[in-house]
Amino acid sequence: MIISRTPFRISFFGGGTDYPAWYRDHGGQVLGTAINKYCWITCRYLPPFFEHRFRVVYSKIEDRSAVDEIAHPAVREVLRYLTVEHGVEIHHDGDLPARSGIGSSSSFAVGLLHAIHALHGEMRTRTELASEAIHIEQERLKEAVGSQDQVFAAHGGFNHVEFLANDQIVVTPLTVRPDRLNDLNAHLMLFFTGISRTASAVAQTYTEDLKAKKPQLKRMHGMVDDAIALVRGTDDLAHLGELLNEGWQLKRSLNSNVATSYIDELYGTARAAGALGGKLLGAGGGGFVLLFVKPADQPRVKKALSRLIHVPFRFDYSGSRIIFFDREEDFSEQSRLRDENDIAPFRDADDSPAGRAGSGRS
Repeated sequence: MIISRTPFRISFFGGGTDYPAWYRDHGGQVLGTAINKYCWITCRYLPPFFEHRFRVVYSKIEDRSAVDEIAHPAVREVLRYLTVEHGVEIHHDGDLPARSGIGSSSSFAVGLLHAIHALHGEMRTRTELASEAIHIEQERLKEAVGSQDQVFAAHGGFNHVEFLANDQIVVTPLTVRPDRLNDLNAHLMLFFTGISRTASAVAQTYTEDLKAKKPQLKRMHGMVDDAIALVRGTDDLAHLGELLNEGWQLKRSLNSNVATSYIDELYGTARAAGALGGKLLGAGGGGFVLLFVKPADQPRVKKALSRLIHVPFRFDYSGSRIIFFDREEDFSEQSRLRDENDIAPFRDADDSPAGRAGSGRS
């Protein structure tokens, strides 16, 4: 049995410039961090005693005989990509809800790839895991997603990530004094708006004509440099809150679907209570909102947003990890032989016609 643990992420600046349609012409960069909230994937070879060959457990339970029958798109495509054919059981659990802007779908893809590779006795580098997850989501699933979420999920850490025109991705951990980094973390508040949405559906509405949004995306690209200088410097971190507020306005200008009147009301309430800035995580439309608030003002902001769920968090530096590995019986060979020889799976005697008629047991 294998258990992988893969972090979710928050992105501060540069989101939108990590889409291939943009960075292959203009280059892109983001500043963000993985956080200590995780996607957990448990998988094992399925014993050959069942009628199904694959069991996938998430918000639904799927018992399937073939990979192509699996409804969960990411699971189906990862198993196809890794040519998994015989007897696997997969369970997913998440610390935060899906479709909420914290990169959950990419963390799932990275974590599942990591777990299945490990189940096969293979270990992939962080770079390889990120690259494979990008391939699964963008090429196989045709999702309108960027390339940053997979990087943060695989690598972890507080990073400057650059996307080059030749598709190379450069990950640079940000070197910041520990006290400065702790101070930054202490200024951040994460709230769940209660609205779930599919990021690719929202993103599709503003990635269809990126050329028309060139001024905004160029500025969003430049804000990464501004933010790095602020974090590494000695100026008051309050300026970072002001930069986030500018980014909020820029992101809203990309498309009307990015923020709703309800989201605007929440943000206005937070600002009135003392938040200096903030942003909707992910593509927008709902999910989690990140706020930059001086520690002294946080109780007032929390009270003003008491209808929302506040989620304390810390930065994560470990990236995707295999946290449990137990060399239990490998049933893959038995499953293969069963399939090739058309051996019937185990059934209780009472499931047979004779058993149903009466097995003679008291």
